[in-house]
Amino acid sequence: MPGFESLTLTLIAYIAVVMLLAGVVQGALGLGFPTIATPLIAVATDIRTAVILVLLPCIAAVLVSVVRSGFLREALFQFWMMPLYMLAGAAVGTRLFIAYPGFPYDLLLAAVILVYLNLERFGLTEWKSVRSHPRAYGVGFGLTAGLSEGTANVAAPALIVYYLAIGVQPALFVQAMNICFLTGKTTQFATLALAGGVTATQWAMTLPLAVVAAAGTVYGVTIRNRIDAPTYRRWLRGALFVIAGILVAQYVYRW
Repeated sequence: MPGFESLTLTLIAYIAVVMLLAGVVQGALGLGFPTIATPLIAVATDIRTAVILVLLPCIAAVLVSVVRSGFLREALFQFWMMPLYMLAGAAVGTRLFIAYPGFPYDLLLAAVILVYLNLERFGLTEWKSVRSHPRAYGVGFGLTAGLSEGTANVAAPALIVYYLAIGVQPALFVQAMNICFLTGKTTQFATLALAGGVTATQWAMTLPLAVVAAAGTVYGVTIRNRIDAPTYRRWLRGALFVIAGILVAQYVYRW
């Protein structure tokens, strides 16, 4: 991996701080680790190095969130199909990205997020049909999450909209997100590991960062446990706004 072993102590310290911050956000919201960590590290290194550095810490953060959040059995019972829909959507999204790499997928996703936030601002997101038929709509939202993962590398917005629309409570919401993220990231890790290009030693070098990310997640979970459901929903709306801003910034940075 170009430049991986030559990271300076200053840069390593910066990366560790980013991992800690991303872990706190992951623990507090149940999402956001790769969205925050990847662009912040890519600015100082390169996107490939950032993806490799973030992957195992992200898996560690999600696992900590799974263990400490509860309601895992309920989430698996109700939403076991969502990761499968996401995988199918990601397969299509990846093909689209390969076929049309110059299309501004991140800008399109940012625009959709901002439209949704404005609809919610005017009270137009109480979709009764979604609550009445959650499994049917889950197919569409799951596929959409996979599509956005395959094209813009961000799956959370579609999942947030879906789980908020059907009225999932915060603890169950976090676990529902976790099973999707864990499936996606372990699949990504398995793919990269089998494809080669990253040695076992290089993967092992990211394990201390995984410990930092896990520690941040533990603290983030304690923050989440102190807030009520309305506050959590406000934080999620704020997270969507931040994600939209990051997507736009990524596009501007590339071009």
